[in-house]
Amino acid sequence: MKKSGTLMIIGSALLLGLFIFPLWNIQLEAPQYPDPLGMNIYISGIEGEEEFDIQNIDGINHYIGMKKIPTPAEMWEFNTFPLVIGGMATLGALLGILGFFKVIGPKWFLGWLILMTVLGVLGMIDFNNWLTDYGTDLDPRAIMKLTDSEGNPLSYKPPLFGSQKILNFTAHSYPRAGAYLMFIGMLLTLVAWLLGRKSKKMELNKN
Repeated sequence: MKKSGTLMIIGSALLLGLFIFPLWNIQLEAPQYPDPLGMNIYISGIEGEEEFDIQNIDGINHYIGMKKIPTPAEMWEFNTFPLVIGGMATLGALLGILGFFKVIGPKWFLGWLILMTVLGVLGMIDFNNWLTDYGTDLDPRAIMKLTDSEGNPLSYKPPLFGSQKILNFTAHSYPRAGAYLMFIGMLLTLVAWLLGRKSKKMELNKN
């Protein structure tokens, strides 16, 4: 259990990278912008890739009635997610220490991984719901009111993952370093559970 406990500690500690690195990134490419406009999404807020990116994106969005990029105070997620990630990292490290000293079995590692997976899925659903609201809840007083061939207002929802054409822009939405560290951490906890289970079976066979 020492190896699996150590991996559990390392895996859960990698979640702390989300406090440093962005979780997601959205870029907007267009002929009139030589350099794409981009925003990095952290668990505690949204920042522009370059100094004036957020200001420029808000300016573009104003013409078609989209909301401004929210500040941390305007979204409960930016206050809650740091607490959740910090709590899960602490819990995972504690389970790893207890597993290292054989106080608990590997099933606790699997329980942590399942809980983290559920929280991750819920987070992605919430993120997609925000993107949908961001791209469809338009101000009726907007300067530009564009519609499709049937007269319905156009949606400007960026993709959750991948690239998509929006008017003369191409939006790119992909994970960043924080998401990759979280994925690696969860993968390590899976390995920790597998090694712990194997170690447990070997002990039972000896007895």
